Amino acid sequence: MCAQSSDSDRYTEIRNAKARRDFFIEDKFEAGIALRGTEVKSIRNGRAQISDAFARVERGEVWLHNAHIDLYEFGTDNNHDVLRQRKLLLHQNEIRKIAQALAAGGRTLVPLRMYFKGSLVKVEVALATGKKQFDKREDLKKRAEIRDHERVVRFRR
Repeated sequence: MCAQSSDSDRYTEIRNAKARRDFFIEDKFEAGIALRGTEVKSIRNGRAQISDAFARVERGEVWLHNAHIDLYEFGTDNNHDVLRQRKLLLHQNEIRKIAQALAAGGRTLVPLRMYFKGSLVKVEVALATGKKQFDKREDLKKRAEIRDHERVVRFRR
């Protein structure tokens, strides 16, 4: 018998920690992303960052901007540009829905996470509305209250 591969041990997920702190998340979409080979290898090594990234709809296509994917350390002259624009692969009806929401104003398209689904790299993007400073403070207060409540319940047991 053949031993099972240990790909589950190498599962990589890059998260955007700033997204949930700075935005109210509304609709989520799973998109493929057009990458080069060295970019996929860098992501597999966990050498990517999407905390400053955003997406735009341009000429009927969705493009991911400011996603930083490090150079592949064993790459040659064919290595990729670190901050190049990358095309997100979505269905036309999803692109139409996103474009209408962005055109209405007050929303932005933010990547939440980048992950592997099988051997393909996927990006979870969301339509989001920006939070004000007082919204962020209220969220911190709610989390602190929940933490205190859980601590009290734990000590009562």
